[in-house]
Amino acid sequence: MKQFLEGAVAIARTVAMCKPAVIAAYPITPQTHIVEELANLIAAKKLNAEFVNVESEHSAASCVLGASAAGVRVYSSTSSQGLLLMAEVLFNIAGMRLPVVMCCVNRAVSAPINIWNDQQDIVTVRDAGIILLFAEDIQEACDLHIQAFKIAEDKDIMLPVIVNIDGFILSHGFEPVEFPAQDLVDKFVSNYEAPYKLDVDNPMTFGPLSGPEYYLETRYAMQKTMENEVMKKIQAVADDFTKNFGRKSFGFIEKYKTDDAETIFVSMGSICGTIKESVDDLRNQGEKVGLVRVITYRPFPSKILVNSLNNAKKICVIDKSISLGLNGILFTEISAAFYSNNNGKNFPKISGYVSGLGGRDVSKEEIIDIFKQNKDVETEFLGVNKENIGSYI
Repeated sequence: MKQFLEGAVAIARTVAMCKPAVIAAYPITPQTHIVEELANLIAAKKLNAEFVNVESEHSAASCVLGASAAGVRVYSSTSSQGLLLMAEVLFNIAGMRLPVVMCCVNRAVSAPINIWNDQQDIVTVRDAGIILLFAEDIQEACDLHIQAFKIAEDKDIMLPVIVNIDGFILSHGFEPVEFPAQDLVDKFVSNYEAPYKLDVDNPMTFGPLSGPEYYLETRYAMQKTMENEVMKKIQAVADDFTKNFGRKSFGFIEKYKTDDAETIFVSMGSICGTIKESVDDLRNQGEKVGLVRVITYRPFPSKILVNSLNNAKKICVIDKSISLGLNGILFTEISAAFYSNNNGKNFPKISGYVSGLGGRDVSKEEIIDIFKQNKDVETEFLGVNKENIGSYI
């Protein structure tokens, strides 16, 4: 069934179909409509769940941590400074191997105060041990939420998942959204049976003090889970979703017109829709250009990306975040992936661009201009300079 809905409302209704038992969040622009809609569904008795009103994002994360440790399915959402206020608890959630599912409605981080979209918030906590997925449009955002519960709650994984959507662009935008039948969702995301939980009949310690003799092993176990089980599960769940719901889900990356491309853009999130249109325009001008869209950002699919980009002559990485004092974060990680996985072969020239910070619009014309700049560029990074400060850096 298709409905024309605001992105936040569509996501909330999709989450409700997954039947979380506890929801906690604190209002912050632009994520608030998600939990407002979930609260409305609970009040209307369309969702049997406990909505916990809390006094901060730190408390919201603590609440879902506790509920997940008690063995029930949970959900939360946040943005920007709220996500950063949660940071302490997010590391705890991951370290305690709790399958919390969240949505981060990506927004710029202060100062200066800015409520508009970029991806600086989520990349700032990229090392917490959380599986990070990025949606291009509202339909994919809904689909990834269904998959997120199945991935997080797998007994061999038991790690949190955050689905990322671009603030306002997707959260407040309206698109036709196709909702699956409830019985299909029930079958795909079965009732959650926690493999371990707080139980007076079977006492267990969560998050204890750990000395040097054990701490390293816990981080190693999380890393190996990311490298092995999560890498297998993400693609398997995407393929299973495609088979059961009749709608394509890509898993790690989407390749758009890359088969013969000499220049390939790489980015993630809703900006990829604009890049696809730019690729089409450049193709009409006879240029061999394509796009690789990163969907799974953690675990970072290094080998998959290198294999998908290795035949290009030039790569343009467009970041909507920056590691101040270094450069674009996705650019840095793709460059590192080539150094680690190229097997001694020469690899394409990689140029990095930082674009759209603080919600600044990125137009097709600017994407095409990036392509033209890159066409004649031999350096690996285009940094901040006075002549090049505009919609992109």
